[in-house]
Amino acid sequence: MRIALVAPVAQSVPPARSGSIETVTDLLARGLVERDHEVTLFAAGSSDTPATLHAAFRRGYHADESLWPWELCELFNLAAAVERASCFDVIHAQAEYAPLGLSYARLSAAPLVHTVHHWPTATEVALWSHYPDAPFIAVSDAQARQLRGLTVAGIVHHAVDPATLPLRSEPDDYLLFLGRFTPGKGVLEAIRAARRAGLRLLLAAAENAYYREVVAPFVDGDRVVYRGEVDPSARGELLGGARALLYPVQADEPFGLVLAEAMTCGTPVAALDRGAVGELVDEGITGGVFDKLDDLVAALPRIVELDRTRVRRRALERFHPDRMIEGYEALYARLAVAAGRGKGLSKTLQGTNSEPPPSS
Repeated sequence: MRIALVAPVAQSVPPARSGSIETVTDLLARGLVERDHEVTLFAAGSSDTPATLHAAFRRGYHADESLWPWELCELFNLAAAVERASCFDVIHAQAEYAPLGLSYARLSAAPLVHTVHHWPTATEVALWSHYPDAPFIAVSDAQARQLRGLTVAGIVHHAVDPATLPLRSEPDDYLLFLGRFTPGKGVLEAIRAARRAGLRLLLAAAENAYYREVVAPFVDGDRVVYRGEVDPSARGELLGGARALLYPVQADEPFGLVLAEAMTCGTPVAALDRGAVGELVDEGITGGVFDKLDDLVAALPRIVELDRTRVRRRALERFHPDRMIEGYEALYARLAVAAGRGKGLSKTLQGTNSEPPPSS
């Protein structure tokens, strides 16, 4: 197939440091190229990809402050793909903040499908419903349920690269919080949980105003340690060394890539049941999912003793790149055939379920 992948142009693909959207897009692009698809990646020029790279901007707007407003940068990047739509069987846009490409949906010669990487509000969905036929790909069943009234073409869970996330059979003596410092991520709840359990906690995220003003007073360098933002090369080591990942989120999220990353390292997860968490963590196998922080704390002794080999095995079953790539291949083929594009693509659909691909 001829596939256009439109990444956000905030930073490179893959990201130099953190960036779940860019990480997943990189994995998707590489997997599709390996399967002999013709892939064009629309992304920042600093990206490193085996796909054909089209760069509207040499650097992302996080690195170049002259590129503002960011919305215009994203629209230019999307427009570059739509202007070349006759060259593709499908255009897949990764929307960091909003599906800005909806305005191009009826203009594109190729089907234009969006993945939204946040938990959409009812107000947002109502606005997006001005284009009820525009297809979306959800990253979880939980997110798909939020997209009522829109066209959900299918559900595909994110994947992680197991080669960069090796199994650690024997962890070090710490719990880990890895994520942005925001109230919704539950960093203060993670600190409370670790203290009550009598376990050391490492915090790994980029410093920001919320960290300096709210979190830093609890960091003592001994029981609560700030590690800073972790680059991709060190991410697996840090995740694998943890006895458990704490994920006491306070706001609904559509996925939670760090959950899959931790479990792939064999590290079990202790999480609160918000958004897609209960869909990703297998109770008693890869971790525990709880309604209240008290219950999470009480279960920590059990969670840290879960069989780490079994945790990784289950994570590979659910979040291996092959599973994600196959899900997208089937979705792309259905969209292209429905739009009358892609000679011979009906063969791709033979033997596949006519329903959207399973998410678990």
